[in-house]
Amino acid sequence: MTGKSPGEQEGTPASSETTPAPSETAFTLLVNSVLDYGIFMLDPGGYVSTWNAGAERIKGYRAGDIIGKHFSVFYPPEDIAARKPHLELEAAIADGRLEDEGWRIRKDGSRFWANVVITALFDETGELRGFGKVTRDMTERRAAEQALSERRRLFAHLVQAQELERRRIAWDVHDDSIQAMVAVGMRLQLLADRASEPCVSELTKLDASVREAVGRLRSLTFRLQPPGIDRHGLVESLSQHLDDVVRSWGLEPSLEHTLVKEPAPETAITIFRIVQEALLNVRKHARARTVRVSVTTENRGLLVRVADDGTGRPAVAPTLHEHFGLMEMRERAETAGGWWTLRSEPGAGTTVEFWLPDLPAGRLDEPLPGAPAANSGSRTSPEGPP
Repeated sequence: MTGKSPGEQEGTPASSETTPAPSETAFTLLVNSVLDYGIFMLDPGGYVSTWNAGAERIKGYRAGDIIGKHFSVFYPPEDIAARKPHLELEAAIADGRLEDEGWRIRKDGSRFWANVVITALFDETGELRGFGKVTRDMTERRAAEQALSERRRLFAHLVQAQELERRRIAWDVHDDSIQAMVAVGMRLQLLADRASEPCVSELTKLDASVREAVGRLRSLTFRLQPPGIDRHGLVESLSQHLDDVVRSWGLEPSLEHTLVKEPAPETAITIFRIVQEALLNVRKHARARTVRVSVTTENRGLLVRVADDGTGRPAVAPTLHEHFGLMEMRERAETAGGWWTLRSEPGAGTTVEFWLPDLPAGRLDEPLPGAPAANSGSRTSPEGPP
């Protein structure tokens, strides 16, 4: 034994009870050196009594310019007229502290968006000794939030405009082109019944070509206007598309998801369109037997994978059609504020993966503006693929 106390043993740090507290001078140096926050004190009447370097950087006043002046000089005229500085001090006294965000004024008269915390300071007798005030310039953050909000608003309008245009095209094809082709087919059948060989054979072939064209047009209208996501939701619409369309291609589809709430309609529509394009690529190029779709919640957004067991992509440039299909998927994801990627190896299949932020959910039972009424009576719904 060395005779040393436990706190004095070699290699053992001294107890917190023997560690001296930081001096008032050191604490003052710390506060004064902070640049990202304006930290200063007010006397009980609201007059500035201390000033740090951060306050000077944010508000533009040197200590000699501002100490002794009332803190209301930091507020715009409309707030002064509404007695906001006075009311904030009263609220801080009543509740112990007050936090607020709003416009403040620099020495040069310019405005900045500030986060402000005012703390009432009482001594051991309960007497008010003044206020501690911490100010942070949040102008850049607010601008970024507003830019993000504006981007989301524009994205929502873009998606709605795209879907509305798709619906209009689907209705026009169904009510005009398809009906005209059906009428042509009926006339060809009448002519075939009255004609003699060899015209009957040619008319029959022509009628078959017209029927095939009608079938392709109906498939087009179905792709343009799939089951309403705004009414049925993302998971049900994907499941219906896999069962009604993808299975008819000879593929064995599966869908997995971990969603606990429905995403916003714009997000759901974008996911559906990217998945739809990815599935078309599987049909045309993968020579796959199965395709798996998964939708999971991740990083405050939605992560989606479309994976097939096909031949994979060779290490060559895609065809022109493939290039535009891949570019469309990527652009849709990035326009929504997300990302998109493709992984593929020959013989190992292909996986399309993308992530979209989960926008604030809106009402899912509201049709897109300008969409035809569900029971309009003037039009019949475009038929699905034959």
